Amino acid sequence: MQKGDLACDPRGLIYEAYRIEGIEEVSCRPIFLDWALGVPTSEDPVAHIKTMLAHYGPNWPDHPMTGILRAGLDKMAAPRRRKRR
Repeated sequence: MQKGDLACDPRGLIYEAYRIEGIEEVSCRPIFLDWALGVPTSEDPVAHIKTMLAHYGPNWPDHPMTGILRAGLDKMAAPRRRKRR
């Protein structure tokens, strides 16, 4: 596997985060945000997160980025409510 091999992470941001030794959750958040902002509107970010979790999660279950991906999945998969006026 090389940087950019996953179609859902073409810039390799998530790939690189997993390779930074000693990275903390606070550093993973902006990396995830940068990745999320780069997802084209025509693509499903939830499907991409599931793909990355399936790829990286088994090998790095305790990695901070795995936790961020899970949190992102939970947040994006939750139904959004609109406030009524």
